[in-house]
Amino acid sequence: MVLLAGCTTTTSGGAAAPTSSAATTASAATGCAARVETGSLPDWADAGFSGDARVPHVFGAKGDIVAVLFAHPLRQHRKDGSNNKILWVARAATTSPDPTAPATLVITATLDGTDTRVTREVAGGPGPSIIDMPQPGCWRLDLRWSGHTDTMDLVYAP
Repeated sequence: MVLLAGCTTTTSGGAAAPTSSAATTASAATGCAARVETGSLPDWADAGFSGDARVPHVFGAKGDIVAVLFAHPLRQHRKDGSNNKILWVARAATTSPDPTAPATLVITATLDGTDTRVTREVAGGPGPSIIDMPQPGCWRLDLRWSGHTDTMDLVYAP
């Protein structure tokens, strides 16, 4: 007998998080929740893509932002000359953002299970970026932009 089980994570509002036929990168030992989706991007995140935009991507825990991964897997060292390009796409806000908050996307990343913390910034807010981390592992990202916040986990391979 073979038993198959699936999980659906929920957001704080109780709604099911976005799902697809995803490749999941997670570590049960550390609780890493990096979930790389491989299905279509949602309509609100597919501007500039044509057809059925199927690229690896990770949703923020609230679903307010998505990291489109042009380099998958992300790596600490890229020996092939490529880079860790990530396109950050924020969902259009239903409420006005804080006009005093900077537009810059500020990423505070903590290596899971350690005190190692780094900060990265994407000038102008969510958009194209190259985001490198100093060590491989699961990085927990605290994302802040224009008065909005979200979180996600991303795994960087050696």
